[in-house]
Amino acid sequence: MIRVAIIGASGYTGAESIEILLRHPQAKVTYLTALDEECGHVADIFPQLRGRLDMMVEPLDFNKLGKQADVALCCLPHKVSMSFVPKLLATGVKVIDFSADYRLSDVTVYEKFYSKHTDPDNLPHAAFGLPELFRQRIKNANLVANPGCYPTGASLAIAPLLKNGMIKTTGIIVNSVTGVSGGGKNPSPIFHYPNMNETIIAYGVGVHRHGPEIEQVASEIAGVDVEILFQPHVGPFDRGILSTVYCDPKGDITQAELNELYENFYRSENFVQVVKAPPGVKHVAKSNYCHVYPTMAKGKIICFSVIDNLIKGASGQAVQNMNIMFGLDEGLGLS
Repeated sequence: MIRVAIIGASGYTGAESIEILLRHPQAKVTYLTALDEECGHVADIFPQLRGRLDMMVEPLDFNKLGKQADVALCCLPHKVSMSFVPKLLATGVKVIDFSADYRLSDVTVYEKFYSKHTDPDNLPHAAFGLPELFRQRIKNANLVANPGCYPTGASLAIAPLLKNGMIKTTGIIVNSVTGVSGGGKNPSPIFHYPNMNETIIAYGVGVHRHGPEIEQVASEIAGVDVEILFQPHVGPFDRGILSTVYCDPKGDITQAELNELYENFYRSENFVQVVKAPPGVKHVAKSNYCHVYPTMAKGKIICFSVIDNLIKGASGQAVQNMNIMFGLDEGLGLS
């Protein structure tokens, strides 16, 4: 039985991780931590867990962590996580980090979009946790950088094209819409209900910090530098991300060939389903699945993908990574 600690358990991803682990046949939540002011009985923090989990959320004690856990899901914010991860690893546990602190391999790129990196020594040891693309690296890693939600959907949408050199590596546009849970649990004016209801808003124009992460993954898949314009939006729904990717083919390709390319690429991937029409976020809500649909229009290839930002975009993907790290069936707790 894998003993799992959740660090920063009081947020959305903490709650989703608990929900998944409660139905995992070979893992058990053994330690929950949060800031002092966010501690208490887990059922008082998340009433939906009343009667299902009798545990306290406590201040983090590294000595206790080392004795009670085999792996830590680190659900701390960007720029905060990197001050905890080295100490977590020092206790002997494996770490799956939900923040951006270990996703970008180039520390200068990280520092441009976030802040000065305080743990650059661990960057080379962090495996990027997108299983469908980097499974072999995840298997033997002690530190996994759980991908951002936008990069997950966008990368899975265009990976078959990039891997097979089917599209031009410049002029790619990724247009994504997320639900309001993408902004996290802490309230802000833009996500206040009267401001968010019955509207859709573009944000982070040209500067969103997931942009370089999407380009890094795309470049690694393609084997050459890839240039992507990423534009996020937020809409008035709870959860999910719809991504639409526009790209130029290098040569002639038919819809039948496009379908075959995607079906073959994802044939053995349970959590990526190639569908026959543009998918909607409700199709994957509360699941670890990604639905992708490639098509063509006016000489361009258009790829659609949908994921649940809190599951495949965060907690579900983390558990999928955990299963790989411990040599288990990837679908445990998720299928």
